[in-house]
Amino acid sequence: MTLIWFILILGVTVTIHEFGHFIFAKKAGVYVYEFSIGMGPRIIKWKRKNDETEYSIRLLPIGGFVQMAGEEVEDDKTIPKNMKMYNKTFGQKLMIVLAGIIFNFLLAIILLFFLGLFNGVPNNQSIVGHVDKSYPAYTAGLQEGDKILKMNGKSANTIDELSLQLQVNLGKKVDLEVERNGKVQNIEIDPKKVKVDGEETYKYGFSMDSSVKHGFFEAIGYAFSKTFSLIYQMVFVIFYLITGTIGFNSLAGPVGIFGVVGDAAHAGFASIVYLTAFISINVGFINLLPIPAFDGCRALFIIIEKIKGSPVNPKLENTIHAIGFFLLMALMILITYNDIIRLIK
Repeated sequence: MTLIWFILILGVTVTIHEFGHFIFAKKAGVYVYEFSIGMGPRIIKWKRKNDETEYSIRLLPIGGFVQMAGEEVEDDKTIPKNMKMYNKTFGQKLMIVLAGIIFNFLLAIILLFFLGLFNGVPNNQSIVGHVDKSYPAYTAGLQEGDKILKMNGKSANTIDELSLQLQVNLGKKVDLEVERNGKVQNIEIDPKKVKVDGEETYKYGFSMDSSVKHGFFEAIGYAFSKTFSLIYQMVFVIFYLITGTIGFNSLAGPVGIFGVVGDAAHAGFASIVYLTAFISINVGFINLLPIPAFDGCRALFIIIEKIKGSPVNPKLENTIHAIGFFLLMALMILITYNDIIRLIK
């Protein structure tokens, strides 16, 4: 079942992303050679009546692509110029490139809305729900109902922000700025080293308020606020990776995601839905970055082309994307290696 869920989650996320590119390319009148879900050898392919596009499903469910006329270095003389991407307007080209990202964010918002509507909207404010008397948080003076504002000077007033700061400061003494009865005070907590399932970890000894609200408008608010909150946290994750605050070994590749999917499957269908939304936001955010081979970099070239008033050399652009793709594959191999090492341990 884990394998089935893994394929379904990645399949849905990739399909939505590529469908965004596809639908806006078609809308702009771009000739689309192929719409593919998955990478590697084709498993199945087909064509629809009066449609030039070949649709295919490939062996590896870790990606996909939309192959359009006007992207390649060698120009296809058999396709009319008005059906090539490079001959479309600035707005059309930009929307084609960014549509996949937008569709990923929309998928996440829709999934989180239904999750909030049927399961209720969990509290996302950093309000302390329980303090364990046998751990340092209680000794330090943290109390139920305290509103955490900052951790070590960094904003931590949502559970998403607090979780990130706890990960960054794992095993370290933390200085919490909390609000209690309208007054702000600082509480220092030195974590306690404990063993969980035979592995050493650190615990501070407090948990957050887990109250849940219900309602249509609450679900709408949750869908948008949670999406923006997760995007906001991803900005900081990138910053912490660049500065070395957290290592690349904290990232997960396909093997690591497979393990997370397994945990979510055991937790229930709601966890699967949330994980799909989370992965969709991740895919959208990563593609938004101006990194070669990603949509963000392609959008950057389109903007540069608009500013300079002439096309960017296609050979140069494709070379940059090829180098970026090679480095991306090297990073994926490293991350997958780390995933396997963690799995063996």
